[in-house]
Amino acid sequence: MSTENALLTILVEKINNDTLVLPTLPEVAVKVREAADNPEVNLMDMGDVIAHDPALSARMIKVANSAFLGRAVKVSTLNQAVTRIGLRQIKNIATAMAMEQLFVSKNKVVKEYLSKSWQKTVDVASSAITLLSLHLKDNKHSSLNIDTITLASLVYNIGILPILTEAERHQEVFANPQFLAQAIQKLGGRIGGHIMRAWDFTDEFVEVAELWANPEYKPENSCYVDFIRMAAISEGLLNVADKEKSLQAYVNKGVLSDVSVLESDEYSELLNDVKSMFA
Repeated sequence: MSTENALLTILVEKINNDTLVLPTLPEVAVKVREAADNPEVNLMDMGDVIAHDPALSARMIKVANSAFLGRAVKVSTLNQAVTRIGLRQIKNIATAMAMEQLFVSKNKVVKEYLSKSWQKTVDVASSAITLLSLHLKDNKHSSLNIDTITLASLVYNIGILPILTEAERHQEVFANPQFLAQAIQKLGGRIGGHIMRAWDFTDEFVEVAELWANPEYKPENSCYVDFIRMAAISEGLLNVADKEKSLQAYVNKGVLSDVSVLESDEYSELLNDVKSMFA
């Protein structure tokens, strides 16, 4: 049996036996989510929780000052940043900004692969957030929101992490990028769903991680999967036979106003603003 087939067999067995080691949510994200779910918590309390992680604190200030939030007056402290973002949004925004902590490895080869994977994730996330922002301008009563898509689009491909962890024990598979891509395509969604459930995330996050790349899954109503798929198609990370035709389907569904939006100055400018949050 080839190394590649052996790895696939191991992964499938571990999934079926529920013995695959799943990544744990960053500790600061756990604490932020617990605090956000406490009805007694206030903005100052939330600031204290985030302050325990200097990297996340700096990231939240950057988000609060981003052009995407459209504020001319800059904030300089974490408490000001938390106040600007707001308690309702802070749970998902802070969790999203902590996700990068998972894409690390001491192994040089794996580290490089994870770094590239994270950058691709950020590209898709930036596009998805931009597309939803444009959609909400014309659909103000939509139940979809920016803080949820921000987190959903940063965990949509989270299933790759256990695959890479397992592959780290079989170094030669990294010499075959095509195999790794096939393994992720076959098992990434299934594993991603397991991770979202293990983290006690809501069904909308399970749906994204588990089904975003499944061509058989065609939700009737507008949902976060739509925007992540459009972004992945736009960024060339979801292979489709006809890009224009695939995007036109979202125009027909009423999710996208026109395929040409992706070539517009408005889209490009907003996309750059969103990307500045992750820089």
